[in-house]
Amino acid sequence: MPWVVVGLWLAALVLVGPLAGKFAGIQQNRAVDYLPDSADSTQVARIQDRLPGGESTDLVLVYHRDGGLTDADRRTAAEQVAEVRGAYDLTGEPHGVPSEDGTTLMYPVSSTQPGQDEEARNAFVDGVREIAEGSGGLSVEVGGPGALNTDMSKVFETIDGTLLLATLAVVTVLLILIYRSPFLWLVPLAVAGVAAAVSMAAGYGLHELFDVTVTGQSGGVMTVLVLGAGTDYALLLISRYREELRRHERPYDAMSAALRGCGPAILASSGTVGAGLLCLLAADLNSSSGMGPVGMVGVLAALVAMTTLLPAVLVLLGRRVFWPLIPAFGSEPRARRSLFAAMGTSATRRPVTVLVGGAALLGALALGTLNLSGSIKQEDSFTERPESIAAMRTLAREYPERSSRPVTVIAPDERAGTAVERARATDGVAEVVAGRSGSGWTEIAVFTTASPETPAETRTIEALRARLDPAGAYVGGPSAQQIDLADSESRDRKVIVPLVLGAVFVILVGLLRSLVAPLLLLAAVVAVWGAALGIGGLVFEPVFGFGGTDPGLGLLSFVFLVALGVDYGIFLMHRMREESVKGVEPEAAALTALRTTGGVIASAGVVLAATFAVLTTLPMVGLVELGFVIAVGVLLDTFLVRTYLVTTASVLLRRRVWWPGRLSRAPEPPAVAERGRVRSPA
Repeated sequence: MPWVVVGLWLAALVLVGPLAGKFAGIQQNRAVDYLPDSADSTQVARIQDRLPGGESTDLVLVYHRDGGLTDADRRTAAEQVAEVRGAYDLTGEPHGVPSEDGTTLMYPVSSTQPGQDEEARNAFVDGVREIAEGSGGLSVEVGGPGALNTDMSKVFETIDGTLLLATLAVVTVLLILIYRSPFLWLVPLAVAGVAAAVSMAAGYGLHELFDVTVTGQSGGVMTVLVLGAGTDYALLLISRYREELRRHERPYDAMSAALRGCGPAILASSGTVGAGLLCLLAADLNSSSGMGPVGMVGVLAALVAMTTLLPAVLVLLGRRVFWPLIPAFGSEPRARRSLFAAMGTSATRRPVTVLVGGAALLGALALGTLNLSGSIKQEDSFTERPESIAAMRTLAREYPERSSRPVTVIAPDERAGTAVERARATDGVAEVVAGRSGSGWTEIAVFTTASPETPAETRTIEALRARLDPAGAYVGGPSAQQIDLADSESRDRKVIVPLVLGAVFVILVGLLRSLVAPLLLLAAVVAVWGAALGIGGLVFEPVFGFGGTDPGLGLLSFVFLVALGVDYGIFLMHRMREESVKGVEPEAAALTALRTTGGVIASAGVVLAATFAVLTTLPMVGLVELGFVIAVGVLLDTFLVRTYLVTTASVLLRRRVWWPGRLSRAPEPPAVAERGRVRSPA
């Protein structure tokens, strides 16, 4: 039977391998790809695609010299712009706009030649950059929305490979340290790699069959989930398998017992993560709703691989895979004092003090959320500043009287004149220029007096929408997209947070057959989420120097910390319930569960935290913030909440923790009538 399982997995890997290789190619990373269909800026982007020439790629060539531009600099700029015009089909004649102090000259350049093809757009931007080069103190920067999209797409192109290799390296080191075996670590790592390939193929299938939006962010998170959650399941299964090998002579029988023992916990654990992710389908944002099924197939691939392929490989390899610490049949594990039993015992001496003190600590840390700054601007979204961002900052500094990035208005042809007049009469508008027309629509560029993504520009965009909506016009463009992103994120939090809590609660009730224990676990993970976000607020700007917070941080960190954090509570409470079913006194059951699962929960927590921490090495601020908050939250959950708070709360509640199930009504053994006398078996 194990050989059949391995053979089926090898055949599946051969079939899905080519599809997995296509996963990176389907990722969409423009801001408009993240937006809901109902957003004004989404409608603008779609109508632009139908205008003559289709979607335009808009650039700004920025020529700057600190002491002031010379005549030679202006001739160089004119020659280079003419060369660009000769090499590419531009939508109009570029005209230079000098700054008031004479140090800067900008040339807006636009072309519909690349169309919607990302490779063609990137080639256009790269070609312009090759032509527009500075020398002798003259700096030349190519910015604008088209250049920003190219820089962002290049970052996401490198994420999948970099993230996969970095995560594999981290997991490898940790597994070697955990297992202290030259061979054992290879098995779960290889199985996790197989699961990652299957999940990429499944992600590609979701996109092709159901048009699910796949972004660089969701692809990166899926990789981390497969390797992190999959390794967690492997740690729990291998730990239980090692126990059973001492009780069963045949590895097959030991594995069967291990799967019966920890299988329900692993299934419920993956179920909570999958259910939490599926709740994202209710999100308004395409990026968030797409991350739901993409992340779910990753968790499902990890679950199936770790409960079928991993057991089959371990059974085939036999006991020798644990060398040099081989668990012999009939032997007893080496007696040693459990660190987690000692921690639990110390906590139960003064459970009320520990519980109140731990809750107060989490509450104090959560106050750090008050220090979280506003939504991050596009210019601050990179940890390493690319050329497009440098150009954006130069333009904001040298042209304070007007924005260099237009707000795009799309109006019906018959109302275009009215839209232009109303736009010009709007406070905060510096210039209005009518552009292309086609398919019944006219494109209008509106330049504001405020810099991009400032409160003043936001007020102008909102005023434009209010004035132009009666004319049937849509207001979009990069800045409007950021406003729509923030608005959609705010709406999604109100809808998805209760959905996630409800879904996870139902799964916990089904597993633990109690109402109190699930409420306890949910309260713990919500407290961890608040504390982790608070720590982020204390370090993001003061320590890391980030200029803002990603709008999706609150929602995504909540979904992952609740769904993943409950995992460790499931491992602990499920084992506690096993002991309680045997008639063990509540305090002893809690301490036994902590002693037997504490080590594997700690190992799993460290692995999961480390895999998400890999996101902090990427050059996107949003991913760094998400990885940091989840990693910190997992560590808080592992070493504070599970070890101390959940354990002490369970001890204080005693059998009431299983209310209203039958375990809550079971009489306690007479020998333990005096509370606190029974300790965990060492």
